[in-house]
Amino acid sequence: MKHVLIIGFVWPEPKSSAAGSRMMQLIYAFLSNGYQVTFASPCQKNENAVNLSEIDVNQVEIALNSPSFDVFIKELKPSIVMFDRFTMEEQFGWRVVEHCPDALRILDTEDLHGLRKGRQQAFKDGKYFSKEYLFNDFSKREIASIYRSDISLIISEAEMEILQTEFKIDQQLLYYLPFMLDEVSDETKKKLPKFDEREHFISIGNFLHEPNYNSVLYLKEVLWPLLKKELPEAELHIYGAYASQRVDQFHNEKEGFLIKGFASDVNHVMQNAKVCLAPLRFGAGLKGKLIDAMQNGTPCVTTSVGAEGMFGNLEPNGFTEDSTDAFVEKAVILYNNQNVWTTKQSNGFATIKNRFNKKYLESEFIKIVEEHKTNLKVHRSNNFIGMMLHFHTMQSTKFMSKWIEEKNK
Repeated sequence: MKHVLIIGFVWPEPKSSAAGSRMMQLIYAFLSNGYQVTFASPCQKNENAVNLSEIDVNQVEIALNSPSFDVFIKELKPSIVMFDRFTMEEQFGWRVVEHCPDALRILDTEDLHGLRKGRQQAFKDGKYFSKEYLFNDFSKREIASIYRSDISLIISEAEMEILQTEFKIDQQLLYYLPFMLDEVSDETKKKLPKFDEREHFISIGNFLHEPNYNSVLYLKEVLWPLLKKELPEAELHIYGAYASQRVDQFHNEKEGFLIKGFASDVNHVMQNAKVCLAPLRFGAGLKGKLIDAMQNGTPCVTTSVGAEGMFGNLEPNGFTEDSTDAFVEKAVILYNNQNVWTTKQSNGFATIKNRFNKKYLESEFIKIVEEHKTNLKVHRSNNFIGMMLHFHTMQSTKFMSKWIEEKNK
């Protein structure tokens, strides 16, 4: 039976985060290839979450540190279990191994949390990012989770490289799977607002994500005052889910720095903007805001962290600059020069088509999943470190969970 159980860190919110969009792409990939899908999460739902039952996905609420999950998975008997981020593998992985040992275990990393946390700490310390920061406690947990899984989905080529060169992980345990997107059709391109029909700058991102908050802080304190001096009539519209008081306080109409909050239709707000700004100073994975910009024909100015893994050998849909002066200079050029703007817009469409081709990526992904299911015993026999970690580390996780179970009785 082709049945996949996805254990979600949160319920998918594609309008709130790139992680939510990524999860929906994976769900649709399984559905379109004949899989029955059950999505389970211990997280509380909120109003931004997708109603998965509308696309024939079973929704189940599960509890942490509870034997009720054991009963649930024994009855469900999925052929595949996918963990949404390493924390879900830590919580539920040992229970899956005990009660559903023949299920293929997939870890969707979303991005490398250890890499993101390490970069954030290096930035905070004002130091150059090095192995000292990369080999942190998050990385230790995340790498252990990768070894315990049969296959881990890695969203960025840069992260594939880091895992193989810095952590020496066998490529057989990793699978590069970026965003899976439809090509922007010629008809859609024609309908998009043109250069002279757009105005202002846009920046967007979930404010619960620290790299996004830091980016807005950088815009407010450093970049926007310089840009405003060059372009006094321009405004910067900041969108994102979960804006708090520390974000709302940045709103200043006189400065043209406008906190707009949650965007119910990201395509609409992105299409009306002339240039997207993404001055990320730390982070990991692929940036959903750059994808949104490319799909809607909005050129970007970002940093090397923002552009990491995004364009490969292709020309970017804007400029990549890490210095303050160069960032501002390129933003002004994009805003004023129609020829440059149009060229960069075309680069974005080409990137979507050639690097995130949904049809190709989805078929190759399902093919690798089926191959691993068929050859699961052989595949696992080549992963001794994974066997060792199941024997040792998951025992400690298991008995801590059982202790909590008893404590909660």
